[in-house]
Amino acid sequence: MRLGVLDVGSNTVHLLVVDAHPGARPQPAHSHKVEMRLAELLDERGAVTPEGVERLVSVIGDAVQAAEDKGCEDVLPFATSAVREATNADEVLARVKTETGVDLPVLSGEDEARLTFLAARRWFGWSAGKLLVLDIGGGSLEIAYGIDEDPDAAVSLPLGAGRLTSGWLPGDPPDALDIRALRRHVRAEIARTVGEFRRFGAPDHVVATSKTFKQLARIAGAARSADGLYVQRDLSRKSLEEWVPRLAAMTTAQRSALPGVSEGRANQLLAGALVAEGALDLFGVEELEICPWALREGVILRRLDHMPAPGA
Repeated sequence: MRLGVLDVGSNTVHLLVVDAHPGARPQPAHSHKVEMRLAELLDERGAVTPEGVERLVSVIGDAVQAAEDKGCEDVLPFATSAVREATNADEVLARVKTETGVDLPVLSGEDEARLTFLAARRWFGWSAGKLLVLDIGGGSLEIAYGIDEDPDAAVSLPLGAGRLTSGWLPGDPPDALDIRALRRHVRAEIARTVGEFRRFGAPDHVVATSKTFKQLARIAGAARSADGLYVQRDLSRKSLEEWVPRLAAMTTAQRSALPGVSEGRANQLLAGALVAEGALDLFGVEELEICPWALREGVILRRLDHMPAPGA
């Protein structure tokens, strides 16, 4: 069947259309993405602004039309931290339901971590052993660890690249004191969780998902996305430690000229790098591998797991 997964994230609203059936790898068929930075469309009370709600409703309506045009039999929608933490979330969800017909479930941070872990486990397989999975989104950082398909530990921290940029790094380029303060904040937040994971022992393989990690790996020398999904892409702590001060000295325009860095994400790259560097340091990770699959694929895989096999 042809499925669509509609991801209403902190940075983008992304419809991914796949051809899928139980027991097979989902095959991407179409991608419809709008970068709207929902996490930045909040007022001083933490509510999505009226303009933000109007734009969100319009973008979701367009995505629903795109799913219909591409022949999707079903669409699996979900929202993450920007909607989850908005003080007017109920109002926003009601407007979306009334005007687009989409009943938009809101994933918890732990659910995000668990579904992302499932996607990474399926991508790397059982031979990868104990996995530590890191994901930096626009609003949150997800960390999950385990040896099965359901992680033994999963947490979500308010350390998304978009959230931290808007809240801590107003300058362009940012002020050195602001960067230092953000670095302290990031490491203190991550350090609170390290003990929960260390009791399970060292991971056999560390992987990362998300646009932030992909861009950091690319500027550090990893292969281009055009080279395909199956090219191994790694990111080392040493590379991050070299790149953080360089990114800190750059303007947003200068970062957007780096290989693989999109103009819309360039302003968030330093905050994302500080989170990535802090996570690798505090978890004692020297190198990780980029996983092409993430939360959207996890949602699809979970849905397929609950469908009857062909001929059943």
